[in-house]
Amino acid sequence: MAKRKPIGRPSDFNAATVETICNRLADGESLRAICADAKMPDKTTVLRWLTKHEDFRTQYARAREVQAERMAEDILAIADDGENDTYVDDEGNQRTDHDVIARSRLRVDTRKWLMSKMAPKKYGERVVTEHAGDPENPIRHKVEADAAFAEIVGALDSAARAKSGGTGG
Repeated sequence: MAKRKPIGRPSDFNAATVETICNRLADGESLRAICADAKMPDKTTVLRWLTKHEDFRTQYARAREVQAERMAEDILAIADDGENDTYVDDEGNQRTDHDVIARSRLRVDTRKWLMSKMAPKKYGERVVTEHAGDPENPIRHKVEADAAFAEIVGALDSAARAKSGGTGG
């Protein structure tokens, strides 16, 4: 009797599928979008593979790191793109399109938030807590932004000031 071809999504773990998933993640696609592709395994299957296959976990983690780095580049591109920030109204006056600027800010903020969750040590806020019991040195609580994250925020703030004419927002 001939071997029957499986019906439905692929569920067998193999290097080609793993490589495709990781490449698409690194290119910025979400796991949800990748798994929506009929040629790809279901998201539940991929998550099961992550628990069972250490090599896949390593590749997946690296793909997520590359994805976060790509988001950092996207943030700079969004912040630097002022092409649609203004328009000419019916009377010929140049006007600021606040909706476009707000949408750009949302796009940047969303990427920053995702990056802080995907790579918290690199892009997340770092909380430094110091405790001291000496009366001469009371307990202090200090919150510092990680250097890489602070650079991104600084670049975005500078771009926002430049776009708004230096008024800071």
